[in-house]
Amino acid sequence: MTQHGNPLGDGPLPLQAGLLDNLDQGVSIFDGELRLVAWNRRFVELLGMPPGLARAGCPFADLVRYLAERGEFGPGDVEEIVAARVRAAERCGRFYAERTTLGGRSLAAQTNPLAAGGFVTVYTDITERTLAETLTPKRSDELEARVNQRTRELRAANEQLRENIRRLEEASAARATSEARLRLITDAIPAAIAYVDDRLTLRFANRRCAELFQKTSDQIIGQSIPEIFGGPLPTSLSEHIDEAFRGSPVTFEHTYRTADGRNVITRNMLIPEFADGGTVLGLFVLSLDVTEEKLSERALNEAQKMSAIGQLAGGLAHDFNNLLTVIVGNMSSLRERIDAPLVGEYLEPAVRASYRGVDITRRLLAFARQQSLEPAPVDVASLIAGTAQLLRRSLPASIAIRCAAETAGWNALADSAQLENAIINLALNARDAMLEGGVLSFHTSYEHVGEDDEARGALSPGDYVKIAVVDTGAGIEPEVQSRILEPFFTTKPFGSGSGLGLSMVFGFVRQSGGDIRIDSEVGRGTRVSLFLPRAEGSAPVDVASDFVPAAAGDGRLVLLVEDHEDVRQAVRRQLLELGYQVLEARDGEDAQSLLSVPDLSVLVSDIIMSGSVNGLALADQARRLVPGIKIVLISGFAQFLSSGYDWFDEKLVLRKPFGKAELARALSRAQP
Repeated sequence: MTQHGNPLGDGPLPLQAGLLDNLDQGVSIFDGELRLVAWNRRFVELLGMPPGLARAGCPFADLVRYLAERGEFGPGDVEEIVAARVRAAERCGRFYAERTTLGGRSLAAQTNPLAAGGFVTVYTDITERTLAETLTPKRSDELEARVNQRTRELRAANEQLRENIRRLEEASAARATSEARLRLITDAIPAAIAYVDDRLTLRFANRRCAELFQKTSDQIIGQSIPEIFGGPLPTSLSEHIDEAFRGSPVTFEHTYRTADGRNVITRNMLIPEFADGGTVLGLFVLSLDVTEEKLSERALNEAQKMSAIGQLAGGLAHDFNNLLTVIVGNMSSLRERIDAPLVGEYLEPAVRASYRGVDITRRLLAFARQQSLEPAPVDVASLIAGTAQLLRRSLPASIAIRCAAETAGWNALADSAQLENAIINLALNARDAMLEGGVLSFHTSYEHVGEDDEARGALSPGDYVKIAVVDTGAGIEPEVQSRILEPFFTTKPFGSGSGLGLSMVFGFVRQSGGDIRIDSEVGRGTRVSLFLPRAEGSAPVDVASDFVPAAAGDGRLVLLVEDHEDVRQAVRRQLLELGYQVLEARDGEDAQSLLSVPDLSVLVSDIIMSGSVNGLALADQARRLVPGIKIVLISGFAQFLSSGYDWFDEKLVLRKPFGKAELARALSRAQP
């Protein structure tokens, strides 16, 4: 049977079926590397080769060696004969030779070089012609005619062979073009594509695959997977590869560190390639870089967690505000009714403890972003300078304080009191991180955040004032950094901290329209950066207030509306002690029927109450039904800011918890 190989590539030679085997001449084709790529049955017969010697890829030297060892080329050293014949083949040109085999057969060999390299040789049995030359001249014409006929047949075969070679060259060029197009397409796909054989050697890789390892495709093709990863494969990765080689498609995620220290997260799919017998030949690999997706997902989960905690904190603070309003209000009244020694010994400690609870609820509201803020332009550089002077008197002498501010001109839009509290909180945390002393630095700068800034996080595009509080303390462990903004989370010993300091700062900054960034390295310190929106206009000048609220109600009638019974009783007692007459209602619906009571002059109402009528709706109705009525609204948190009433002023809301003095001031400044 004719064996066909491809002298220009790895594919089969597209010859007409049985063409060469139908020739009476022997044909052999060697490629540019002197490997046998095509031959016919007559070639094997004429040269007397044993079965199996003529095979695809057989070196030219092997065939010559066999014939030399058999004595076909006469006496002499076999290897020298082989070397001489190989050298002659390497500089092959057109030539014609005749020789007689050991079996007495006369052969003519005609060799022609190929355009793609290598050569084709046609062997003709000229035994009869040789014999004819010894016959009588009268048979020479007949013999010559036969030879001419054979020659024409050989030329026709050669022409057909050249045509097939031309087609082969065209097919090879088309295949090269197709491969280039396929490479272009796979390189454009936004995914890593590769093929790994059964020895874990990479046989194909597109550009994205090479970029994952910060190399080119040529640098990784031919390398084993462990070599590409720079060492033994992680156990989890080896398990996935083993499962795929057992015949199952595998999908998994894997994280690895690049040469420049980045952690890259990939989502991978391994698809087995099967042989006809079911054996896995290799694996097709598809990998997607999902690092940014995972980071965004993690950030979203963190934001959702903080939002849920904030809602819980806000609810707790609201309930605590009601309880503390009862406690503070009753103790304010009780202070005037008992002896001074008892006040100092029993009542004052309870009052201080109550206000400590007030501070905790305010921090909870700050974290939940439900506190009442009074944002205004703030000269941050001046505020920090003043705060630093205060801190120098309270921090240990072993801690040096440094302040630096870039060119002045921008003010931050924030509540100055809350901002000062936030800076003090950060400074106290820095103090606790520098038990053996260090440097506490405050640095003010200005930043513009664009729409396309990748690191803008929760910040909207715009201009911001950046306040960096930097210490040289112990730093924060990575596992702690993800939790330090949670309320009640603290690394301090039990009883040494509430865990609300940083969460209060976080809530205040976010409620102000800014963001907080924390960068820390164990043993090298921590940098906390606050970003606050830039304010238009100048910072206001503080003017000392000499306002003293009136303490007497002169018998005026007050409608008190509060759905929490204990709070209502405490506020009623305070109003009576301030000289007011009091009507009570447990919710807005009950209060509506009392708005028609004669001589009603003041409405004191909680904003958020059970029922269908809240304090804002009740106050709006009272303004319409009772001309000139004064209104005092009370609340424990600020979810009412989107009320929609144009007369409403958040600054006039009395915040829970409050004592009698705060209630008196609110009544004095109440507006109709």
